[in-house]
Amino acid sequence: MNSKPGPIAGSWLLTPKVHADSRGHFVESFQKGVFAEQTGLSIDFIQDNEVVSRQGVVRGLHLQNDPYGQAKLVRVVLGQIYDVAVDLRADSPSYGEWFGVELSAENQTQLFLPKGFAHGYSVLSEIAIIQYKVDEPYHPQAESGIRYNDPDLGINWQVDNPMLSEKDQKLPFLKDLNS
Repeated sequence: MNSKPGPIAGSWLLTPKVHADSRGHFVESFQKGVFAEQTGLSIDFIQDNEVVSRQGVVRGLHLQNDPYGQAKLVRVVLGQIYDVAVDLRADSPSYGEWFGVELSAENQTQLFLPKGFAHGYSVLSEIAIIQYKVDEPYHPQAESGIRYNDPDLGINWQVDNPMLSEKDQKLPFLKDLNS
């Protein structure tokens, strides 16, 4: 696995080794010991989630508030997405900053986000299957987020006419968020 720090402190970009031949390929997508060795982090992922979305869908920006914050490891097993993370850690010098990275089945890049980041993505391919690990189960009472089109963030989601859930359309703007 090749690991390098992401654009905002605490985030990581991980690219596993792909073993390919005429039959297809094999990827060890996560190995706890290698992850800890390369990042210096010991994360106990307890749940895997899978999402299937169509082209133009935007999901997010989602967050679980403390004490139920979630660290995430996100990867794409089919298709391509533009993955976005916003730093909402109250004590962070990069609070309110965001970055985006393209994740795809082709590039095999994975994104690790520590607790305290809002997360979302847009689907760039006809269809995408996204899998992500979390270290804390979902708690509805801790659910929060930021509106995808927050003018203070100015995120270019790289899709025309984004499709969103009703819930995501009603999320607050960053300036109105109670962190």
